Amino acid sequence: MQKKGANISLKGYDDIFSTDQSRAEAQQERVQEIPLSELHPFEGHPFRVVDDEEMMKTAESVRDFGVLTPAIVRPDPDGGYEIVSGHRRHRASELAGKETMPAIVRDLDDDAAIILMVDANLQRESILPSERAFAYKMKLDAIKHQGERTDLTSTQVAQKLSVEKVGEDAGVSKDTIRRYIRLTELIPELLDMVDTGQIKFNPAVELSYLASEEQKDFLSAMDYAQAAPSLSQAQRIKKLAQEGECTLDAMCEIMNEIKKGELDRVTFKTDSLRKYFPKSYTNKQMEDKIIQLLEQWQKKREKSMER
Repeated sequence: MQKKGANISLKGYDDIFSTDQSRAEAQQERVQEIPLSELHPFEGHPFRVVDDEEMMKTAESVRDFGVLTPAIVRPDPDGGYEIVSGHRRHRASELAGKETMPAIVRDLDDDAAIILMVDANLQRESILPSERAFAYKMKLDAIKHQGERTDLTSTQVAQKLSVEKVGEDAGVSKDTIRRYIRLTELIPELLDMVDTGQIKFNPAVELSYLASEEQKDFLSAMDYAQAAPSLSQAQRIKKLAQEGECTLDAMCEIMNEIKKGELDRVTFKTDSLRKYFPKSYTNKQMEDKIIQLLEQWQKKREKSMER
């Protein structure tokens, strides 16, 4: 005869004192090997994943040692998983010939996923101005949206929602955040020039206040002048736009001005001067000799004028 209760199995300590929610979270945070084919990029992800030299080094590391830090992903209602953090590791795994990638699955809503995605990527050393601009904007929009929701349980989070919060997390001022976000108003051609260093950050911020058509005309003005804008030129062009007088001709006139610094100095390339001096001469010795020769030339001119 079987004793009463013989079919009851004893639970472990963790099972007895854990809640359904904590058990679910423990399962959720478990690192899983997920097929690369089931992982796809985060929608609107602003950070570029390119097969550059750094990526090749990462792929080599993954080939030798595997992915050491698991990616963070979230279930996609349409199937598979959306990568929140780990886009470069995913690409490196593909290049390394891997079939799976270690990842932690988290059930994140859109706002929480955006904030985590931005914070994780902003820790990288080299980030393009355009990447930083769109990342700050995405995070700011997500934080503002969280503040509009009524289902938040933390009043502290709700009270500190805005550009100040984004700046605090990034370690920069709120004004810096605003100026970066202004870059998202640039047309792609101008934004690419900011990324490549053809247009400096501060002039680019001023140009972002131009309408799209005015920005397209500005490209023509740059091409006409064969020059990048100084901060002063960009500010004057912005003022023209505010006054409704930002024509192509007006921008060409401003961009064709000789910069003040160019009027104050004459520059020579070292290579063009080197052939006139002994190889042992330093740049300072060449400069001293040129000044000496110019002084002699000036004295000869003065004597000839006295005759």
